[in-house]
Order: sequence, then C-alpha cells, then structure tokens
Amino acid sequence: MKKLMAPIAIVLALFLLGSSVQAAPDLPKNHRYYEEIQYLMKKGVINEESDGKVRPNAVITRAEVAVMIGRLKGLDGKKKDTKFKDVKKSHYASGYIAAVDKAGYLKGYKDGTYRPNQTINRGDAALIVSRVFDLAFTFNNEFKDVRSDTALSEAIAKVLAANITIGYSDNTFRPKAKVTRGEFAAFIARGLEPKFKNDAVIKNSYQKDKTKTYTYARPDGSTEVHRFVNVPKRDGLTFGFMWTVKVGNDVYEYMEFENYKLFAFAYPYSEYDQALAYPVKVGQKFNTGLGDETLINTITGVNKTVKTRYKTFTNATEVTTKTGFKYYMAPGFATIKSIDEKGRVVFELTSVK
Repeated sequence: MKKLMAPIAIVLALFLLGSSVQAAPDLPKNHRYYEEIQYLMKKGVINEESDGKVRPNAVITRAEVAVMIGRLKGLDGKKKDTKFKDVKKSHYASGYIAAVDKAGYLKGYKDGTYRPNQTINRGDAALIVSRVFDLAFTFNNEFKDVRSDTALSEAIAKVLAANITIGYSDNTFRPKAKVTRGEFAAFIARGLEPKFKNDAVIKNSYQKDKTKTYTYARPDGSTEVHRFVNVPKRDGLTFGFMWTVKVGNDVYEYMEFENYKLFAFAYPYSEYDQALAYPVKVGQKFNTGLGDETLINTITGVNKTVKTRYKTFTNATEVTTKTGFKYYMAPGFATIKSIDEKGRVVFELTSVK
C-alpha cells in the first residue's frame, strides 16, 4: 500500500518596544520553553511587555499571534485603518493584523470581524504555522479526534512532518486545546531552527539528532554524509528542512517520519518506507509501505549488542526482511548497520559529529 508525502503546497509582546535578550522575571531558566523564547527575543520576534514580562504561560490571542508573525516576516506593523469593524487604527496591533490578513497567514471572519482578543487552539496553531512556513509535505496522522477530510487534518499532517509538534500517545491531537504564548513560541522556533525540532519527538524516539552530521560506510569503500539542512526550492517545489545525503558527487534528500505507531524514511514528493512498527517487540510484523504486500518485515531482536565503527550499541533493534536481509536501528540514531543475505555489511555508522 503506497503512502505518499503529498505536495501541498508572536506573540509574547504586545508593545513595540526595543528587543531585549535579558531573561524576563516570569521566564525562569527551567521553563520548558525558555530557550525557544530567548531565541525569538534575540531575533526581535518577541519583546517584553511594558512591565518587563513575557507571560509564557498565558493563553495567546489572535492579536498577539499577528504581532509575532508580522515581526517574523518583517511586515509593516505601523498602526493603520483596517477592514475589520472590531479593529480600530488605535489598536496596538492594527498594522500587523492588516498585514497578516493580507498575506493570508491569519485572516479575519466573514462577518467582518477579526476578533483580536479571541484565543487560539492547537488546531489554529497548526493551520497558521503551516502557512507561515509554507510547509509542503504531509505525514499520515489518523488522529481519532481529527477528521481526515478537512483542511485542519492537512495542516496537522504538515506540522507533524516538519517536526513542529506531535500528537499524544492516546492517538489524539487535541485540536481544541488552548495554546499558551510559550507553546506558540516553540512552534515558531521549531520552524526556524533544527535544534528545537529535536524536542518535537515521541519518547525514546529513533530519529537522529538534527544538529549533528552522520557518516556511514558503504561496501564499495565510499561514504555517505547526512546533514539536516534547509533545502532551497527546486523547480518551483518547496523542500524546507530535510536530511541531505552526499555520496561522492551525488546528493539526495529524505526525511524521518515518526509517530506512536511507526518510524519511516520519506522521500520528496514520493512514498515513504516504514522501517519500524511500534511498540517495538520481537515478532512484530509490518509492511514496508512500498505497495507490495509480500514486503513484510519482522522485528527479530531487541536490546541487541551491535558493533559499528562509531561505537558499540547495546540497545539496538534488529529487523529481518523476508529475504534474510537484516538492519539494525537504535533510539536517537535511526539505522546504524545493515547486513545482506550473505552476511556482508552493506551500511554502517562510522561517525557522529
């Protein structure tokens, strides 16, 4: 059964004060989103309010979102008349509200209102962030609380693919849950910076660290170097952050998709290959997703000791194909080694820097 990556394509300050990188009195270093907020403060996306606070735990409003997005995108925030009957020129966010509406990031309502003081929820955040970052790729979500035939489902599939947020272990996304200023700051920071994407993963994730470079050996003596980078648009197609592989003079891209059911390697505007099924346990069988029902893999070992040129792993998961090909995966490292049907090593991790 083919599974496709479909081509589809703040906040914290209400006042236009100078940017500050000093910690606000209500933002302790142990706050869950301390680094993300500090990162955006340095960029001038978030400013302190008049009392020096950023209120990271307060639920965010549509006006606050407009200010954050406007600053992020360099839009004109000068106060101006708007087409919305509930946003006067004197409103602190009037300029940004008009600008983000025009850009299509956060539009008003059909009744002519913008509802600037209305709060947003996780579903709203997914829609807004998918537009702001022009996210192109989707990952099947199948959340039981999200209808699959809606624009919201598509937006959620995009933010999942981009490692901007994740769902919950009970297979829900909770789209109606309110979003705090700190949470929305985290969504934006993850869209901008790979190190923050590392936080949008499930517990005991098999995904690689997006801030590091991974080198692998191939049987012909060549090497593969994998880096997570922002890939420019190509032939009019949006790529965004992806793992980029250099093999000699050749380059290709892929992504790692993961939820509470599976781990997969995905390819631009193509299908994805399932590499693991969750929960990880011996005897677990799964289809790779390549459309051939005979391609069934089986998890044949857990907590295996596997020696690679990089290091010896003691927590590797062994997967065996119908032909006898074996590959080994480890939490935080994805694939670490592969052995063909004749027992030859055909892929092996050699360094992580």
